[in-house]
Amino acid sequence: MEFLHNIIEYYDELYPVTEEQKGLYKELTEGFMPAKILRIGCATGGFEHWLAKEGHDVTGIETSKEMLETANRRRRMPNTAIRFFQMSTIEMTRFLGKGFYNIISCLCDRIIFIHDRTLMRKFFYDCKLLLSEGGHLVLQLSNYDLFNAKPMAKLPTQESIRVKLYNQIWTGDDGTCTLQQDLEHCGSKIVPVLKDIVVLPVTPEQIREYATEAGFKNIDFYSGYGKEPFEADSPNLVCILS
Repeated sequence: MEFLHNIIEYYDELYPVTEEQKGLYKELTEGFMPAKILRIGCATGGFEHWLAKEGHDVTGIETSKEMLETANRRRRMPNTAIRFFQMSTIEMTRFLGKGFYNIISCLCDRIIFIHDRTLMRKFFYDCKLLLSEGGHLVLQLSNYDLFNAKPMAKLPTQESIRVKLYNQIWTGDDGTCTLQQDLEHCGSKIVPVLKDIVVLPVTPEQIREYATEAGFKNIDFYSGYGKEPFEADSPNLVCILS
């Protein structure tokens, strides 16, 4: 079950656009001006609006109508190319231009919501199909080799001045994983955000396998947007595929 209305007000606080993130995308967009950028799972669209202000052509897709309404309310900047669509990864190649995008991103652990291994393989193939020559696929997620305790693994708590977001992954007897997210207000009231949502926590090894199958030649792993070396005990993973 989803209770996304509980998190929308705080989403940008919990998933801020950092200077390191901006720096990485400035590096990746060099040579593409304006760059054509696709964000998968754009949520409230904060990062996409920054990219549009930088002069890029930006498309965001999101399955949540509530999130999209927030993203679209922000579209008040003149002379910017930005658009949002309610769309899942399954529909991407049906409605979006093949070979069109210079950069495709799936950040904030959103890739694990592709909860089927066949669909996960399709995701990598479809991203490769949508990318232009010399384009990049950027993934940002937790290092799920570290967070694989059974029956429950606690992911790092995300927090802002006002709230904390708790993330737990539960593994059933059949190996199916489900995500639970709860939001704590000012150290007191706790409300649900996601409950019993089936997910597929992909590991670095699996990403390399799927990406190679899809035809990506360069697969680079980092521990953050600053391109710090990725180690086995790194809690976060940033992948740049091309």
